[in-house]
Amino acid sequence: MHQHHAMLKVGQPAPQFSLPDSDMEPVSLAKFRGKKNVILYFYPRDGTPGCTLQATDFSDHEEEFARHDCMIVGISPDDCLSHAEFRDANGVSIQLLSDTDRRICERYGVLRFDEADGASDGNGNMRSTITRATFIIDKKGTVQHAIYNTNPRGHALEMLKLVKEMFR
Repeated sequence: MHQHHAMLKVGQPAPQFSLPDSDMEPVSLAKFRGKKNVILYFYPRDGTPGCTLQATDFSDHEEEFARHDCMIVGISPDDCLSHAEFRDANGVSIQLLSDTDRRICERYGVLRFDEADGASDGNGNMRSTITRATFIIDKKGTVQHAIYNTNPRGHALEMLKLVKEMFR
């Protein structure tokens, strides 16, 4: 049996969160309300080639996203220190938040539990993997777009195209 937290659908309110960034400062979704659209993306791990590509791509286009009032926020289960190293090593300028207990990942439906490989953390809990996923959340806090199983290559530009159509 695969456990699945329901995937989010367009038109739903985005689940709220407050998570620490690479400098351990809390960042909450609520703080963007009424001010910014949020491109929220989940990724498995700092430093893997796909994750690096995605984070640097988003960083390279950050100003173009900003023109459409869009903030880019990445979330992974890595801790703040790992995020800081990842950011500094790769010149990543977007905000990276830590969801070490994976609670927010779960709320956004990006946790996959795999029993097939007998992955248990020793407490009988199945280990979970993170599905790459991106959500576009408008200033009202509503999910306007939800993509699961994204491909990091070219993803930032695809999102930019969407944003241009969505938030003219």
